[in-house]
Amino acid sequence: MSTSARSAEAPRPEPAVQIRRLEDTGAGRWDAFVESCPAATFYHRAGWRRVIERTFGYPTFYLYAEAGGEMCGVLPLGQVKSRLFGNSLISVPFLTAGGAATEDPQALEALERAALQLARERAVDWLELRYARRVRPDLEPSKLYVSFAREIQPDPEANLKAVPRKQRAMIRKGMQAGLESTVDAGVDRFFRLFSESQRNLGTPVLPARWFRAIREEFGDACEVLTVTRGAEPVSSVMSFYFRDRVLPYYGGGGEHARELKANDFMYWELMRRACECGVRVFDYGRSKLGTGSFSFKKNWGFEPEPLYYDSRPIRAQAVPDINPLNPKYRLAVRAWRRLPLPLSRLLGPMVARQLG
Repeated sequence: MSTSARSAEAPRPEPAVQIRRLEDTGAGRWDAFVESCPAATFYHRAGWRRVIERTFGYPTFYLYAEAGGEMCGVLPLGQVKSRLFGNSLISVPFLTAGGAATEDPQALEALERAALQLARERAVDWLELRYARRVRPDLEPSKLYVSFAREIQPDPEANLKAVPRKQRAMIRKGMQAGLESTVDAGVDRFFRLFSESQRNLGTPVLPARWFRAIREEFGDACEVLTVTRGAEPVSSVMSFYFRDRVLPYYGGGGEHARELKANDFMYWELMRRACECGVRVFDYGRSKLGTGSFSFKKNWGFEPEPLYYDSRPIRAQAVPDINPLNPKYRLAVRAWRRLPLPLSRLLGPMVARQLG
């Protein structure tokens, strides 16, 4: 065949994108893709499927796109059916990010289309895809949440100098209070402190078995750092490590944490340890606009970045506003703050498991 004849041939069509569901034997392939895909996050890892199913028994649907035998996108979904807050399909429940992770526009479209079809089949009230970045031009930034992340230097002193002066003074006060940090093998000390902090905020806490399951599932990628004064634990944080970043995800302190500046010291210790291990990004994660958490992260010199939550009504007329800043929940929040701590630990998981 001549060159001119070959050039006249019609171009070969791109391989069609197929959507499949993850089976137990495919988790390694899934995680290899997540590790290599720039759009993927720690919350896309296959282990969350097992954590959600084992802790709550909720059904999960981990969809992936395949073209020409190669994986080209993933979309982890979980269904949360709640008598209090409705029936939802979320990517990813109980986590701050998710959505379809792909660099292929065809795969993105196919995965989102499959998610919508699944939402209708499961007769959910709404579908929520939690994107950490704008994946489509029509996506609007969340009006409730932002995220905070910043590159850090290999030198701890350089990072300390980069913290604004007033916040740096809080860190030094923690140092002067004689605080120390240790890495815990388990989650018991962490849960006692975190659950107390959640009660004080008026927020129901997830069950201790959730945090144990996370620690067991992710091994060295999950770390619990606890700050003590002498033998007394005063604050603790559970962090995740993914690629070149550390993500302090769950953190809280006891009754003496504020006066001792234990949380300030704790996050500094995490940053110091992380940079010495070669971590390049400190990812403070999600905060609600206008909250104490938002202000705390701003005080460290971090700038808020938008999150893009794509919420679509399916059976509901509109997506409900389920967050503690909603005026309809103010009385409940105030009442929760007054609960005895043991009672909040007993009742909290019954409510928190329904929030997603």
